[in-house]
Amino acid sequence: MTRPDPVTERIEALGDWRGETLRRVRALIHEALPGVQESVKWAKATSPGVPVWEHAGVLCTGESYARAVKLTFPRGASLADPAGLFNASLEGSARRAIDLPEGAALDPAAFRELIRAAAAANEHARAARQGGR
Repeated sequence: MTRPDPVTERIEALGDWRGETLRRVRALIHEALPGVQESVKWAKATSPGVPVWEHAGVLCTGESYARAVKLTFPRGASLADPAGLFNASLEGSARRAIDLPEGAALDPAAFRELIRAAAAANEHARAARQGGR
């Protein structure tokens, strides 16, 4: 019997609305960016780790808290957000986040576009770093 991948294990271990929210988010990410890389990072004895989606760098992380699932975009401050999905970590100069409490709706089309924009921002940053050598 093969073990589920670490992201599936992490999502299933939640076993409540947070797992279902992360499952929906994960599906939208894969729809927006087929071939996206995913892993669980920062696992330690006191924490099971955080699902992370990457393309030319981190696109977003999916942290679960008692009252919300937090999707953090490390380059979020530089991304256009015409639908106003970002509702947390708005004061920072780089990152932005989307907090999804139980029952919250997430605009699927706007979220997929945000994922594509994050991927493009990562690709641009990577190209700039490589061109600067």
